[in-house]
Amino acid sequence: MKTSANDSLLARALARPETEERLARQILDAAVEQFTTFGLRRSSVDDVAKRAGVSRVTVYRRFRNKDGLVEACLLREVSRFFQELDDAVAPLPTMQDRVVEGFMVALRHTRAHPLFGGLLRLEPEVVLPYLTVQGGPALTVTTDYLTSHLRRAQHTEGRSDSDPRPVAELMVRVAVSFLLNPAGCIELDDEEQSRAFARRYLAPLLDA
Repeated sequence: MKTSANDSLLARALARPETEERLARQILDAAVEQFTTFGLRRSSVDDVAKRAGVSRVTVYRRFRNKDGLVEACLLREVSRFFQELDDAVAPLPTMQDRVVEGFMVALRHTRAHPLFGGLLRLEPEVVLPYLTVQGGPALTVTTDYLTSHLRRAQHTEGRSDSDPRPVAELMVRVAVSFLLNPAGCIELDDEEQSRAFARRYLAPLLDA
């Protein structure tokens, strides 16, 4: 099977953080610390290099430019998020249960995460493009991830073999909308309400 650009992107996001080359990991650790302390706009490649204890040339060789560095940070944190999500939903018996719990974990993780949630509060005008008009890569990776889970559930639970990607994308878009604008009729800080919402409105999409 020919590997697509989306497959490559998903593979990068799903790669375990510990498999990163040591120096790249050192730079990314410094970048996350820099970005969450001062924001993206007030941080430069020079700042990250200084915090990492390397030269700016070393950073440019591995990440091309600041945008490449930001993307690499986001992909790594998404990778870690996927692992946390897998660990949380793996013991649950059905895909409906995993969708409900996954929705909860996704909201809790992203809102509390120093890079995702922190930057949304610190510099929303800088971060929003990565989740909206420039959010194609993040949407693709997350949708691919959820699609693979839904497809496995189709086989193990005897569900319809229809294409699960539209449902996966819809679920991702709903979760992102709650992240970007939490105000509404659902109190997201109330886990009981959030679970009830996911069970009533998201889980039935599996049978759509």
